This record gives sequence, C-alpha cells and structure tokens, in this order.
Amino acid sequence: IQGDFSVRVNPQSKFAVDETFNRVIDCFNKMAEELGSVETLRTDFIANVSHDLRTPLTTIYGACGLLRENFGGFSRQQQMKLLSQVQEDSESLIHMVENLLSVTRIDSSKVSLSKTPVVLEELIDSVLVKFKKRCPEQNIDVEIPDDFISIPMDPILIEQVLLNILENAVYHAKGMTELVLKVELNDKNAIFSVLDNGCGISAEVKDKIFNGYVSHSDAPSDGSRNNMGIGLSVCSTIVKAHGGTIYAENRAEGGAKFYFILQAEDTHEQ
Repeated sequence: IQGDFSVRVNPQSKFAVDETFNRVIDCFNKMAEELGSVETLRTDFIANVSHDLRTPLTTIYGACGLLRENFGGFSRQQQMKLLSQVQEDSESLIHMVENLLSVTRIDSSKVSLSKTPVVLEELIDSVLVKFKKRCPEQNIDVEIPDDFISIPMDPILIEQVLLNILENAVYHAKGMTELVLKVELNDKNAIFSVLDNGCGISAEVKDKIFNGYVSHSDAPSDGSRNNMGIGLSVCSTIVKAHGGTIYAENRAEGGAKFYFILQAEDTHEQ
C-alpha cells in the first residue's frame, strides 16, 4: 500500500445529508490515520532490521579483512578469537533470518498454519537441546506438569518462540542469575512462561516490546545484541497465528516474565 496517508477531509455542513456525509468523511479520516500508523510501523521495522543485519555483517567483514591482510601477524590465539567472533555473528545472522522467514511464512496467503498434536515433554526437550547449543553457559530451571500433555501447534514455530524469549533474557536481562521455563495448564489452555530475576523491562520499552521496532536508543548501551524488537515481534506474530496471546510484565520480586497462552485442545476437532 502506497500513498500520502496524511491527507484528511474536512467535515461539511452545506449539504442536506451532511450528517451521513460527515460519517463517511470521519471513516475515511480514521482509515487514513490507521494506514499511516501501519506504514510507520513498517518503515521503522525495516530500518531496525537493516541496522541489526548490518551490525554483525560489519564485524564479520572486518574480522575477515584483518585475517586476510595480516594472517601471519596474528598469534594462533588471536586468530581463533577473530574466527570465534565471525562464527558468533554468523549464528546471530542465521537466527535473524530464521525469524524473518517465519514472519514471511505466516503472513503469506499461500501458506496456512499446520497444527499437529505435540507432546509437551518432547517439545521442551527439543528447546533445551537447541538452547544449550546457543547459550551453553546458561542454566535453566524447568517446571512442567508430570502428566502426559499433547498440545496442537506448529512445533517448529513454537520452539522458535521459546528460544527467542529465552535468548532475549540471556542477552537483555542484566544481572540475571535465575532463568525459569514453566508450563502450566489452566482449564483448556496451556500457559508457557519464561521468568528471570534480571533488570526487568523499562517503561520506555514495555509498551512497544512486541511491535518489532524497539529503537536503538532503547537498546543496551553495552554493545550486546540488540535485535530484541525483531525476535519478540516474531514471537507475537507466531503466537497470534496460533490463536493465542502473548504478554510481558515485570515481576513484583524483580525481573521480567514473558508468557503466552495456547489452547491445549483443538476446538476444531470433534
């Protein structure tokens, strides 16, 4: 959609049917305002994606250039440090691309979300294995019901949601010493929660944390990975595509809680 969404039509009073006509004008103005908001979100999202892709690419390019131009001048320890940096930033790029592909997949009208019954314990085991590869030094306390539980979902996408939220805690919950992955059943719903005891969510970020455009002025100043807005926006998109809801809040005892709710039973099946 393209156009000038700042255009507004002024109400009219010279027509006999001015009340009806003005309602049409009011609807037009509201539509233009909403389209303008969507365009702003899209522009901000693209700007942040571009920034977050450029940052690791710049690091990779710089490290490779140093090694190529002066390979023999570095000790083996220095070479391994540069290569490790390249590997880490390459993995970061892969995760970002996976997130963007997931959004594209869900938004595409050609692809429908395929939900199948997934055993909860198997889902959590798979998430923990992948998370351990990405963040080997981070411990997680897991709390899930002992009962056999099967939840209809796209397991690849829900794994990605959990991994995004867990990684968000690792990279952004400053001062965190405890990370908990918890699943509870409430009536016909399954509640997935990730809790930490870190710095919590700032008021500036909280209201736009799932919008996909957390500004870089809100990002950490310590140089840590700052693609928080993209990853959490993808989480929101995936959860909503499942017919669920996702929330973020600060805990009374300190830290943050991210949780989302999915139907534990497929209401479309008899």
